[in-house]
Amino acid sequence: MPSFRKLLDALLDARLPQIPVFEPDLNAKLQLCQQYGDFSLAYSTVVQADLRYFGDANGYIAFATKMGHTFALGDPVASAASKADYIARFVASANRPCFVQIGHETATILAGLGYRINQMGVDTTLSLDSHSFAGKRNETVRYSEKWLLKNRYRILECDGTIADADQVRQISTNWRNGRIVSRREMRFLNRPFVPELSSYMRRFLIIGPSGDVVAILDFDPIFRDGHVIGYTSVFKRKLTGTTPHAEVGLTKFAADRFREEGRALVTLGLSPLAALASSGFRESGIWRRFFERAYKSRHINERIFNLQGQAAFKRRFHGEELATYIAFKRGSPLEMLALLRLLKTL
Repeated sequence: MPSFRKLLDALLDARLPQIPVFEPDLNAKLQLCQQYGDFSLAYSTVVQADLRYFGDANGYIAFATKMGHTFALGDPVASAASKADYIARFVASANRPCFVQIGHETATILAGLGYRINQMGVDTTLSLDSHSFAGKRNETVRYSEKWLLKNRYRILECDGTIADADQVRQISTNWRNGRIVSRREMRFLNRPFVPELSSYMRRFLIIGPSGDVVAILDFDPIFRDGHVIGYTSVFKRKLTGTTPHAEVGLTKFAADRFREEGRALVTLGLSPLAALASSGFRESGIWRRFFERAYKSRHINERIFNLQGQAAFKRRFHGEELATYIAFKRGSPLEMLALLRLLKTL
């Protein structure tokens, strides 16, 4: 028998407008991403399950629904000249959809459509042509890599032949058992972990002194005009008890590898609710204060999600913190509750 929650979700979703849905296959999505996927979430919109799509053969907006609300994921995967058109048509079709983790350009377009725009955190970016791990401020980053090598750890890239899917799955399961909330994985902004690599993804490993794989770091590609211009960190996994130097050392090693290849950037992903400031647009003061309190909340950081720990880790690398935004017309408590449930935070 369906639970009350599922029945309520079905009742609320039945009130949604009939959004014209574009149904591209994986290859069509990947081709569009290769042309226009120059933001951190672009590749995730290609491979994440349970997303729906609005658009056509020239571009799309990825979205999902929950509790009678519609949420767009990231920026449109489309040419710069056509983004405003895709956004306007989607807004007209979806009845006040909310846009989550968008960049400044998309936020500007939505502000012109009457949306309120709040910051929702920062995405840390290392511009590899100018960023360096030299100097005193990066001393601790260099130390982590040196410590690993000195203590007989090996750092290397894996194409799937060094650690097979079963080994990777076991490490992920072990890692999840030590999380604040271990019974579920987040969705939407973070897609569920899959042991097998999808096309163009990169995986780096740490092999411990005993010869066993103890840590994993996966990256999604970032594209522009058909070329991979960089990567974004998406999954970190390590065995319980593994040295805290593992994540820092892996990240430095991968960034150095990408720099040697001539890539333009590495992004470390969203630090939710970190470094909040005025968005520069019309915004909700209520939600800004709520986000700020949530970031500082001991209960949330210890019982739900370690927001402060995420931000502190990424700041070790001294990258550029680029603001990301959430855009809404409703901004009601019910809409925010729906978003939290979509994310599997609740």
